[in-house]
Amino acid sequence: MQNRTAPMNGTTFPSAQDAEHGPTDSGDFAAVARALRHAAEHVAEQPSPSQLARVAGLGETRFARACRALAGISPKSFVQALTLTDAKRQLARAVPVLATSHRTGLSGGSRLHDLFVNLERMTPGEYARAGAGLVIRWDEVPTPFGRALIGVAPRGVCHLAFTEGRGLEAELEHARARWPRAEFERDAVHARLAAEVLRDRLAGRDADRERPITLLLKGTEFEMRVWEALLSIPEANVSSYGSIASSVGAPRAARAVGSAIGANPIGVLIPCHRVLRRTGALGGYRWGETTKRALLAAEASRIGGAAG
Repeated sequence: MQNRTAPMNGTTFPSAQDAEHGPTDSGDFAAVARALRHAAEHVAEQPSPSQLARVAGLGETRFARACRALAGISPKSFVQALTLTDAKRQLARAVPVLATSHRTGLSGGSRLHDLFVNLERMTPGEYARAGAGLVIRWDEVPTPFGRALIGVAPRGVCHLAFTEGRGLEAELEHARARWPRAEFERDAVHARLAAEVLRDRLAGRDADRERPITLLLKGTEFEMRVWEALLSIPEANVSSYGSIASSVGAPRAARAVGSAIGANPIGVLIPCHRVLRRTGALGGYRWGETTKRALLAAEASRIGGAAG
């Protein structure tokens, strides 16, 4: 893309013109999301690509093309990954989570390798002001896994939540509760620029590795350590709540880790969907186990490179 602009530190977004004239319309996002959700809910029935195309309401060729463009997968490989993505098998090969004490602290900004993300935390004074003087620009945008609310502050993305479960108003109220004194302004163009970065991540693309996206976080010290640990879990891998607890220096605090993961304000970009219970159960997900299963299967499909 050309005419790129950087509205936030460390983040390169497409221009507004790029965002408004993308190669795929929003109807394709909704169609792909509908089909992927159907596959995740009916995996035992092994839906074929043609069946998923009918669920999507698209021709089979167009549906396959949209899946590859928007989610980085083929319909066949996605269903294969759903079938093979057994949680217990995943946990058996789970990668160790890097101990957060071995990395740069979060007193300022911290660069995490996995999604080429910069974390920037609120200062104690900013935390106490609860967002006073902050303008958060937001919109609801389509993604291949459902519509999502994105909130962008001048220093980075500060909120990202799927909306098709609880609804847009409920998720917007949740964002406002986190930043009670901030001004929320609906800004479709600005939010769509952040959405392009999100969609690249969801499709397994990292076009601007030298200009990572910046996330602005507001949380307790413990929550920050947990969210940082999540970013050390590579794509298509999983960890357990206990492993995360050990990595943040609190091996007996798996329950507290679960609460911190549940409080993650930036879905996908901070990959809380990659954490499972030690029993192999999915362990719940704020935006539904179907969405969690679909995200994990899409990642496994891309990494596995199954033909489709």
